[in-house]
Amino acid sequence: MNVRKVAVRAGLVLIGLPIVLVLILYGYFYSVFYFPNWNSGTTGTIISSGEKREYLLYVPKRYHRAKPAPLVITLHTSMSWDSSAMAISQWNSLADENGFIVVYAQGTGFGPKSWEMTGSETPTHMPDVVFMSELIDKLEASYSIDNTRIYANGMSNGGGMAFVLSCTLSDRIAAVGMVSAGLDPGWDWCTDHRPVPVIAFHGTADPVCPYNGGASKLAGGSFPSVRGFFATWSRRNQCRPSPVESTIAADVTRLQYTDCADNAGVALYTVKGAGHQWPGGKRVAAEWLLGPYSRSIDATRQMWTFFREHQLLRK
Repeated sequence: MNVRKVAVRAGLVLIGLPIVLVLILYGYFYSVFYFPNWNSGTTGTIISSGEKREYLLYVPKRYHRAKPAPLVITLHTSMSWDSSAMAISQWNSLADENGFIVVYAQGTGFGPKSWEMTGSETPTHMPDVVFMSELIDKLEASYSIDNTRIYANGMSNGGGMAFVLSCTLSDRIAAVGMVSAGLDPGWDWCTDHRPVPVIAFHGTADPVCPYNGGASKLAGGSFPSVRGFFATWSRRNQCRPSPVESTIAADVTRLQYTDCADNAGVALYTVKGAGHQWPGGKRVAAEWLLGPYSRSIDATRQMWTFFREHQLLRK
């Protein structure tokens, strides 16, 4: 396999934008997400592949070591931080309600971070995949984690990383969630064919990751259609080929693939007219740049409902 970036081209890469817009977004993320939230969780570090990697950990008050807790791994967008993922997704309040642990992992780079899976001929040896595996090891050693209920989710660049984890750590990740995710047009490198349940949310007016596929002026490169991508995922999961489409809200429809192997369902929520935003979470940035924001559905709550229905099957 050729060394190349995998499923991570999306998400505020801002290739080709005027430098003033880059600075505006940089300042927005820095002032709104980074400093106000740095004290909302426990900051941790780990040395992985010779580099210091960081994360934010949120352990709910109701956590008790005698009862193994699910673990939710949340991955930020490109040009961002772990604290921004915490602010955007609002996972902490659900963790308090349901007693699971959340870790907000941080990518690499100077200043704003991104997920960059390069540097290895073998997908499982990609530095960010190694970091995720070692982070899970560390948390399992420090806390009582239910190792059949470890989930990964992310937005944009982070959603692409969640897909990568479904292909490289499917023996550890029970299900994944993706919001406005950067999708890779090819599946040839993804040799791990274990059915992994997935729930995804995508707006039809996303200017970064176009819903119908094609070139992206904001992210650079070209993307597959969202529906086409998840139709391929449904074939990976050996689902019934004809999905069930239903109306969830006036501007939200759900495309659900059923009768999948190992109960590994595929669910795609389409938000009509929405942009590159986390539905029901915190606005990512100005709507004039990234498109409209929607509260018609709470992606985080829907994601948790989906996650708790799926456990890793130990055979």
